[in-house]
Amino acid sequence: MTHHIFVDGQEGTTGLRIHEMLARRSDVEVLRIDADKRKDPAERARLLNAADVAFLCLPDAAAREAVALVSNPKTCIIDASTAHRTVAGWAYGLPELAAGQREAIRASKRIANPGCHATAFVLLLRPLVQAGLLPADAAVSATSITGYSGGGKSMIAEYEAAREAGRDSKLQSPRPYGLALAHKHLPEMVAHTGLARAPVFLPVVANFYKGLAVSVGLQLDQFRPGTTGAQVQQALAAHHAGERFVRVMPLADPATLEAGFFDVQACNDTNNAELFVFANDRQVLLISRLDNLGKGASGAAVQAMNLHLGVDESLGLV
Repeated sequence: MTHHIFVDGQEGTTGLRIHEMLARRSDVEVLRIDADKRKDPAERARLLNAADVAFLCLPDAAAREAVALVSNPKTCIIDASTAHRTVAGWAYGLPELAAGQREAIRASKRIANPGCHATAFVLLLRPLVQAGLLPADAAVSATSITGYSGGGKSMIAEYEAAREAGRDSKLQSPRPYGLALAHKHLPEMVAHTGLARAPVFLPVVANFYKGLAVSVGLQLDQFRPGTTGAQVQQALAAHHAGERFVRVMPLADPATLEAGFFDVQACNDTNNAELFVFANDRQVLLISRLDNLGKGASGAAVQAMNLHLGVDESLGLV
């Protein structure tokens, strides 16, 4: 059976990567819009309603407008924007979130693709809150370092122009941002972990193309009394047991410690996320890494599409 797929916003970073993933497949037909009609509401509506699955790779306002153009009840929308990630009636497109999430994605015609920072954070924190190890009202801080592709086409162009020019630039140094403490991923980071309040979140963009790592440092006395680092690692391993794309590494991963530095880019060009726990008798450091264009964006969207269509969840993904 051939499934008809439309990407609204096909020229953006996420849309282009989805097209690359679908180009390797024989079970889908990608519907394409002529370049001169990309902003034509009638043509967009025609293609949206002709699709079995429509990906929205658009800014938030444009994504909401696109949803309003869909009248075909059989069209499944997978929205890669921030617009619907905490909206009732939309399934959160993270199959590994909790028991029953895959069924929700299969059944829904409205799927919100998670944010890259949020995916890494939720994979770490949701299992610990759900297991009762970490209280919902815990004071949590998180730092995320990510490649510049997460900033979209304009940021990519800025970094690559500076590199080609070979000029000394502020872009050579990591750049913390989100300093107003209102990053757009925060609502989903709260809603889908079970935390009662937002973490203090510091994202950092650095001078490499892709790759992302979120780190969360906690005191062990913030956990349920008597909790050890080994129990934290075991809770993550139990929650994600059997997952194709989420791997929980051994406690104090020997290979990472031997290297002496953490490789932010080790999951690049895959749909994988790897979770780490480092601990002593007082503190625990949690780290999650993924490709911000893979499991953090396009890969996650294709994974959700596969689930919804009832095909192999890993089809077209590595």
